[in-house]
Amino acid sequence: MKTKNIMIVGVGGQGTLLTSRILGGMTKAAGYDVKLSEVHGMAQRGGSVVTFVRYGSEVAEPIVEEGQADVLIAFERLEALRYAHFLKKDGVIIVNDWRIDPITVVTGAASYPDDIIENLAKKHKVYSINAMEEAEKIGNVKAFNVIVLGLAAKHMDFDKETWLSVIEKTVPPKTVDINKKAFLLGFDGGENA
Repeated sequence: MKTKNIMIVGVGGQGTLLTSRILGGMTKAAGYDVKLSEVHGMAQRGGSVVTFVRYGSEVAEPIVEEGQADVLIAFERLEALRYAHFLKKDGVIIVNDWRIDPITVVTGAASYPDDIIENLAKKHKVYSINAMEEAEKIGNVKAFNVIVLGLAAKHMDFDKETWLSVIEKTVPPKTVDINKKAFLLGFDGGENA
């Protein structure tokens, strides 16, 4: 199988690393060679966190180059915009329709761009979900990242039961039920394209 390249981007504390571990576990469970890599840019201060998951018959290195990502999973709109140039021409963006103001916006040095999702959709196939609102419905906003992963999983060739099994093996034991619920909400729920 040709190598598939997935980028997961977010802001520190959004569960980017856990999501990449679940995705890496899923691809490993499916029998693929998997390479993971992570980049932390001032993550503890609200900076970007980027993880790469590459899988296929044989994967040489963990880093995804610009223009090579098949899927970009973004936990915040501006992060989707910031990293969209990593996508292939036919790449897909899965984005949490949520806004977190970076320090430059908070201090008034910059403004938050308007219509990010609509502008991204002019060049790419975009699926969006307001995972924060959905996570509130199940009583745990921290599970929003797994809702976004569920939406992404809907567009991958892995079965739902294996995803749920990998989630159970990957997340902390006391969070298994809420994370399974969150995943199913994204996988079975609606989306905006």
